[in-house]
Amino acid sequence: MDAKLFAQAMMKFLGGLLAVGLLLFLPAGTLSYPQGWILMAILFIPMFIAGLIMMKRSPELLRKRLEAREEQSEQKTVIALSGIMFLASFIVAGLNFRFGWIPLPRWVSWAAAAMFLAAYALYGEVLRENVWLSRTIGVQENQRVIDTGLYGIVRHPMYMSTLLLFLSMPLVLGSVLSFGIMLAYIPLIAKRIRNEEKVLEEGLEGYAEYKKRVRYKVIPFVW
Repeated sequence: MDAKLFAQAMMKFLGGLLAVGLLLFLPAGTLSYPQGWILMAILFIPMFIAGLIMMKRSPELLRKRLEAREEQSEQKTVIALSGIMFLASFIVAGLNFRFGWIPLPRWVSWAAAAMFLAAYALYGEVLRENVWLSRTIGVQENQRVIDTGLYGIVRHPMYMSTLLLFLSMPLVLGSVLSFGIMLAYIPLIAKRIRNEEKVLEEGLEGYAEYKKRVRYKVIPFVW
């Protein structure tokens, strides 16, 4: 095992764990926020397991994802706005629990948790199908068009899975107000996709033809 890679991955993991915990439980004013613990569990336990699997089977892919930095200014803007969206959504969810603004039934949290885990599994399948999948936009060396499996249904199955993940999180937290905030992800991801497809058409052979074969970007028969 690569000790340096393991340490780097654990620092990222623990940093994310601490950040999300603070964003949820400080606004809630208590650690007795059941929906917050549900989200922490379904978010970080599969993430930890997936990280261990990637470290064993594909350490280079894990390293690439940990060290990725977006270079295009347009995408840096999308990432910054996405960060603001997450901050606002988590803080409002904690405040919603604290002050009881618009409580949702507990079954909504469990149903959303099931959707979240299904989306996590979908994301794992996307990683398996596309070895060139990256957190940043660009064309890699020897990259080719993937048009089988999920990529034969929609052109961006990764964004399909993240859309489900992000929209389920505020419902897990029991906050319809946070769900409204998280809807901002739709125009943000639409902007990212436009830029990504432009880059891929210009730099990846066969991508223009692939767009003609696979009509839908994110959601079959809808988008």
